[in-house]
Amino acid sequence: METEPDQTEPEAEEPTPKEPGRVRRLLNRPWASRSLTVVACVTVFVALLYPNVLRRISVGSFARIPVEAAFIILLLIVLPRRPRITVASILGVVLGWLVVEKSLDMGFFRTLARPFDPVLDWSLFGDAYNFVNETYGGLAAWAAIIGAILLGLTAPAFVTWAMLRVSAFLTRHRRRSALTAAGIAAAWMLTFALGVQLTAEVPLAARTSATYAWDRIWQAREGMKNEAEFAAEVNNDPYRSVPADQLLTGLRGKDFVLTFIESYGRNAVEAPEFAESTGAVLTDGDNKLKAAGYAARSGWLTSPTFGGSSWLAHSTLQSGLWINNQSRYRNLNASQRLTLTKAFKTANWDTVAMVPGNSRPWPESAFYGYNRVWDSRNLGYQGPKFGWASMPDQYTLTRFNELEYKKPGRQPMMVEMPLLSTHTPWAPIPSSIPWEQVGDGSVYTAQAAAAESKADIWSSSKKVRREYGKSVVYTLGTLIDWIQRYGDENLVLVFVGDHQPSSVVSGENASHDVPITIVAKDPAVLDKIDSWGWTESLKPATDAPVWQMSDFRDKFLTAYGPDGAH
Repeated sequence: METEPDQTEPEAEEPTPKEPGRVRRLLNRPWASRSLTVVACVTVFVALLYPNVLRRISVGSFARIPVEAAFIILLLIVLPRRPRITVASILGVVLGWLVVEKSLDMGFFRTLARPFDPVLDWSLFGDAYNFVNETYGGLAAWAAIIGAILLGLTAPAFVTWAMLRVSAFLTRHRRRSALTAAGIAAAWMLTFALGVQLTAEVPLAARTSATYAWDRIWQAREGMKNEAEFAAEVNNDPYRSVPADQLLTGLRGKDFVLTFIESYGRNAVEAPEFAESTGAVLTDGDNKLKAAGYAARSGWLTSPTFGGSSWLAHSTLQSGLWINNQSRYRNLNASQRLTLTKAFKTANWDTVAMVPGNSRPWPESAFYGYNRVWDSRNLGYQGPKFGWASMPDQYTLTRFNELEYKKPGRQPMMVEMPLLSTHTPWAPIPSSIPWEQVGDGSVYTAQAAAAESKADIWSSSKKVRREYGKSVVYTLGTLIDWIQRYGDENLVLVFVGDHQPSSVVSGENASHDVPITIVAKDPAVLDKIDSWGWTESLKPATDAPVWQMSDFRDKFLTAYGPDGAH
């Protein structure tokens, strides 16, 4: 008999493993895998030692011992796989973010002489974009935005990848990793105890990233605490309820002009490379103004800001409060605090703002108390820009004459007028011309075309400082010439620096002090501030009094009130 055929189904064949792609095969090779592990280790090491000050980026800064490395190694080798991956990912994101924040610190230290505030400083990025856009053009501004976004995204992602790869490597060599951690910890403690230093500023035992992170958390906490305290401080105003007939009685009938000179700091007057040229224009100015019947008194104020954020200085001097961050500035503008401008307005002065740097609506003008605002949109300038400044200071002063100061039959006025030709990047810088030739500003076209480019000037810090010095001489000389030529017996003019220039000009560890000067023709005006001890010159003496800028409002209102000294 024939047997039936075998009905048993054949066994299913196991699927053939998918062959790795070319990139994966390359990365799986021993030499490539080892190279990636080395890159990951170096990345974590650099992130742990990454400084937050630009000048500290050097070989020496990365030749130190980060004690966190020991704790990270021990933590990762004792954890099971899943918790280890989670912890390594968190550590990578945090460490990557600290790299981003330290990079922001570098920029803030370079320009504002302080670290980045993770709570209060985000609003400054809009101003930074506007500055780059208006100074260097839209392409540079967008490049800066893209660079910042890439840094913010790639640094945490890359450090996280590195931390995960290092974690996997450590667990394959637990014993050696434990010994390495013990060695790092012992070396750190020994060098810390002995105070071993690579240089005078760089200890071998590195200041920990954990300490830096804690400092930033503490800074954020203090910022929120100060905001609550400021709410009470802003309402404590001894001058809010002073009757109008008792305000500024010592200046009745006078025109008061408050002029902020951008970046006019103590270094412009005293630093050796600027003292000769600035001293010469101030000394010559003393002689010119004396011949015209004017006298001056000068002292020092300590600004709440450095290298930028001029509005913080303006609001501090106007309000009598220390406005050193954006949160305080916003809260101040939402309050009913009496400003100097409001005091003059209450006492029946016409209040005017000449703000050539403004290119958009300025809602804060209502808080300050201005009746009218003149800015870059309605000052009629038809010439070229000079760096960040939309127009030369001589043009601003000329238009002030035409629009306000020389109008017949007007009432006494209080004017705030920032002068901006000394604003970074100090390129190009205008030159003085005969006042009658200023016109609509188109006369400046040839000057701007013949000037050195910003790129050339900013190729050398020496050139930058040279041009800064020239800009100060231009603005001071222009202002003094305006007083001599157009001022009358009722003019009382205050010119004051808003802050020191950025550290590329002022150097490291410069003070926050700025000069302040009062110029008047009527001797009675200056007699009222004899008790201040200010120098009888446009140039304050080195030992002249130094006040906080926030002290000026109350001292000024007291001196020129009904009980002011005579």
